[in-house]
Amino acid sequence: MPINAEYRGPGDLPEIVPVFPLAGALLLPRGQMPLNIFEPRYLEMIDDSLRDGHRIVGMIQPDTTHSRSEAAPSLFRIGCAGRITQFAETGDGRYVLELTGIARFKVVEELKVLTPYRQCKVDFFSFVDDFTARKGEDEVNRQAVLDALTDFLKANELKVDWDGINAAPNEALVNALAMMSPYGVAEKQALLEAPDLKTRAEILIAVTQMELAKKQTPGDSTLQ
Repeated sequence: MPINAEYRGPGDLPEIVPVFPLAGALLLPRGQMPLNIFEPRYLEMIDDSLRDGHRIVGMIQPDTTHSRSEAAPSLFRIGCAGRITQFAETGDGRYVLELTGIARFKVVEELKVLTPYRQCKVDFFSFVDDFTARKGEDEVNRQAVLDALTDFLKANELKVDWDGINAAPNEALVNALAMMSPYGVAEKQALLEAPDLKTRAEILIAVTQMELAKKQTPGDSTLQ
């Protein structure tokens, strides 16, 4: 596998991928996710991924509502594969790396393996559109996304680099905001599983509006 790999379709990716279950973590195609790896099992996972040459890690959320084991919780059926595109050793036993999202996958089955980390047989063919950059951008209501972002920033007294926001294409804008959003596991999974960019933007707007409405509800102490 070349260092600067190009993925044109599902056939370019391995059928079996190591998975990193992490609640609240959302990786989307062409998005960048920084990771601080310190657990021995995941250090070994990264070592093996680099040694094998594919440098692929499958990000997936644990589904704790259907889990029978805390040590190995059930997994959601949909995750996203990322390639290690930046890597550094910290000198104290940790790895700091960045994953760049490639495509979402459906878990076919979790394999029984000898490695301390989990591995799954996956199917990328259900998400073939993920391999086409910026697909469906024209259908996104960009102004509605920006309006929701503005309301969120105002309610939380936050600032943002508007020059960068305004320069970002619709795919980069929607996916970056979805990945950085402070919402829960269910909301993150809904954003991941959205069938297209337009739907993902609509979900992001709807979730943001619901959270803002909670803040404005008298006597609601769930969000401060």
